[in-house]
Amino acid sequence: MSDSIRAIVKADLLDLKEVIETSELFPPDLLEDMISEFFTNSETQEIWLTKVIHEKAVAIAYCAPERMTEGTYNLYLIAVHKEFQGRGIGDELMKYIENLLVSRGNRLLLVETSGLPEYELTRKFYDQCNYKREAIIRDFYNEGEDKIVFWKKLF
Repeated sequence: MSDSIRAIVKADLLDLKEVIETSELFPPDLLEDMISEFFTNSETQEIWLTKVIHEKAVAIAYCAPERMTEGTYNLYLIAVHKEFQGRGIGDELMKYIENLLVSRGNRLLLVETSGLPEYELTRKFYDQCNYKREAIIRDFYNEGEDKIVFWKKLF
């Protein structure tokens, strides 16, 4: 059985809803609407990836071009099933995305996350992946919840 990173297929959705549920990012039922353009528009520049271990999708990543820019993408979602966290899968997905974006001529990847204390491990993850903290937008998500913006030059 091979482990791989690959584009998401519809058959992965049940596993990926479980990934999202264990990460508590957002209601898993929102996934199908979020990914619908990827399945229906062959011209989309969205990138939806999963890490598969023993034929089970255990991680998800989604990034898309930042509008009105040249060669800039934004990572909107990355999550690893709780049972598979701490095994380097998130780092592996980030490197895969970065290499894919470079191979397609892109130059920057942005990442945004919450400034709440419960997202400290998420912020440390981006620090460890060599992303630079670029901005803090106060009270962005809600009163008292800042948005932290990271970026990385890809070449």
